[in-house]
Amino acid sequence: MAPMTSAPPPRTPSGLDPEIAARLKRSADGLLPAIAQQYDTGEVLMLGWMDDEALHRTLTTGRCTYWSRSRREYWVKGDTSGHFQWVKSVALDCDADTVLVKVDQVGAACHTGARNCFDADVLCTADDQ
Repeated sequence: MAPMTSAPPPRTPSGLDPEIAARLKRSADGLLPAIAQQYDTGEVLMLGWMDDEALHRTLTTGRCTYWSRSRREYWVKGDTSGHFQWVKSVALDCDADTVLVKVDQVGAACHTGARNCFDADVLCTADDQ
């Protein structure tokens, strides 16, 4: 597996609404964390990264588009795996530095084939405290 890099997405004009773009607080590499959550159960599925263009594509196509930091390209969830994320809603957090995308997940959300990315390595549970 290739090491993760922080290579920023290309700096090209985006179709994102300028009023939304002006509100976003991006990291130094121009990205926002995007949390994908199953819309009807609240299950947290995964975390991906979006720049303005990925957010614009997500808002306008109804499918989650992310920026892959390792491959340095945009990817639409499900295009290669068939495990689609159909967008139900998109919200910014109170600081405008994280996006919450409520989706209808078809198939696995994790690249490992698991339903979500957060069930394989649980560090602590309420019973441990």
